[in-house]
Amino acid sequence: MNIKYEIISNEDFEYCRDLCNELMAFQKSKAQIKPELFDNMNFDTRMIPSMKSAIYNYIVIVKDDDKIIGYVYSNISSKEVYSNDFATFFDLSSVNRDNVGCLSQFYIKEEYRQKGIGSVLFYMSMKWLSKFDDVEDYFIFVSNGNNGALKFYKEKGFVVSHEILDGFITVLRNK
Repeated sequence: MNIKYEIISNEDFEYCRDLCNELMAFQKSKAQIKPELFDNMNFDTRMIPSMKSAIYNYIVIVKDDDKIIGYVYSNISSKEVYSNDFATFFDLSSVNRDNVGCLSQFYIKEEYRQKGIGSVLFYMSMKWLSKFDDVEDYFIFVSNGNNGALKFYKEKGFVVSHEILDGFITVLRNK
């Protein structure tokens, strides 16, 4: 394995298209609550709108030689972005500042998991998020059935805040 981490520009976000679509299929395969909600979730309906509504975006891709095998997408957004027609993701009054940080999407191809790649991506994202002095609340949203991700984020210090959409998503918070 020849693993390389590459921060990409917003203009190069198309590199994540296939992996984002794999992520949505993976989440659907794990879901025990409303898996059909994933039927309309893909790169075009999830990543593009998220990037457009964010104030700042941060994308890291992981390559094994030239093959893209994973990515993480984090952003800084207005807290109001997280209250929309789909759901209200957290109690807006619980966030004192105007903006929040979110580790929004995280995916590594199965054969590359459990090799430390996820931890590197996680810490790269946390380091980037911490650069914003006006942001103190970080959120991660884990789809139901993805117990491996839930465990991973808890081990990294995030705590379960609550569930939304009748348990479809577990909301984790940095405090």
